[in-house]
Amino acid sequence: QVQLVESGGGLVQAGGSLRLSCAASGRTSSRYATAWFRQAPGKEREFVAAITWSGSIDYAESVKGRFTISRDNAKNTVYLQMNSLRPEDTAVYLCAARGDPFSIAGRAYPYWGQGTQVTVSS
Repeated sequence: QVQLVESGGGLVQAGGSLRLSCAASGRTSSRYATAWFRQAPGKEREFVAAITWSGSIDYAESVKGRFTISRDNAKNTVYLQMNSLRPEDTAVYLCAARGDPFSIAGRAYPYWGQGTQVTVSS
């Protein structure tokens, strides 16, 4: 079992930045991939970014060039640096984990955090 806790969400103006963190605990000795998804009200959950244990990365087209995913394996923490935020980035951001490699499909992830709200005002 892996437990995930997100933090770092909040309210920011358009063009601003936030850094989200996803801290893992429990069975973290295994190599695992971590992904960020987001879900806005009335919309389906969508893939944002993912990173493998060794650092291979993928991003959704909508966030490329603005968001950066990274991880510190010694701290069992994955980060999502979000720059140039837009109102359409407003959503609950959730991190998820699975054994390597990553997947862009949420159904592939057995472990999920509770989410952190990101609100971008125009």
